[in-house]
Amino acid sequence: MSVTLLLQRIVRSGFVKFFRNGFVSTASVLVMTVTLFVMGGLMLLFFLLNASLALLKEKVDINVYFVPSASEEQALALKRELEQLPEVARVEYISREEALRRFILRHQGEELTLQAIEELGENPLGAVLAIKAKEPSQYAQVAQFLSQRQEVLLSAEGAPMIDRINYFQNKEAIDRLANIIDAAERFGVAATAVLVIATTMIIFTTIRLAIYGAREEIAVMRLVGASNTYIRGPFVFEGAFAGALAGLFAMLLLWPVAYFVGTRTKEFFGGVDLFAFYTAHAGVLLLVLVGTGVVLGGLASFLAVKRYLNV
Repeated sequence: MSVTLLLQRIVRSGFVKFFRNGFVSTASVLVMTVTLFVMGGLMLLFFLLNASLALLKEKVDINVYFVPSASEEQALALKRELEQLPEVARVEYISREEALRRFILRHQGEELTLQAIEELGENPLGAVLAIKAKEPSQYAQVAQFLSQRQEVLLSAEGAPMIDRINYFQNKEAIDRLANIIDAAERFGVAATAVLVIATTMIIFTTIRLAIYGAREEIAVMRLVGASNTYIRGPFVFEGAFAGALAGLFAMLLLWPVAYFVGTRTKEFFGGVDLFAFYTAHAGVLLLVLVGTGVVLGGLASFLAVKRYLNV
């Protein structure tokens, strides 16, 4: 028998078994749909969490405040040194004039503060370096480097050029963010592993019912010399087909959930739109869910046939 003819018979027999075992097939699809729906929900949750953490990471930095007498050349020289550090993602230089402009905008409506600035008659602020590290856990190394430079970066009179470094004010927030990211990554790996194992076991048990119902048919096929591939093939196809349907149904069920939740994530997660992510990545999500369903359904069927029918 040619490979093409064998595949045609396996597919045709798989379809017949799927629709003939209506109750078991429906149960298999429902079980996998629930599991794949949870998996898809976790994928959306991980996106939401990662997007929110990315926004938080953008808001966390270290600011180096220079004294007003520090020259622009000194500030830019330190900026170049910082950009050479492997832990640093980028450094923004904020001139004295820009720092004053931002200060005034930030304190709009505070008349006493603005009047005090005007009465001084000069800019009381120094230049600022805003430093972004590649990872929150790397701010400690950057802060250590700055502390060393703070001790040697002096004026001609021996006065320090750096007024203050706000790392220690932000340290608690930086450490908390680093812990959240690490915990989220560990949870994601653990949840995915548990979900895959549970899915395989549930599908394995469900599909075994269909195989048990066909045990006499399989015994006859073995007696007449049917190959292991010919016997096992329809069950594997049946499981894979059920997984494909489950992936499609799970994708459809995620649509209203993403739409309903997406309208609220903008308010609570800094403008992150879950529904926009769902629609933009619908093709990838569908491929992942259907592909996962096919693999899990086919694998569970393969194992069930091999283990319980000794094929």
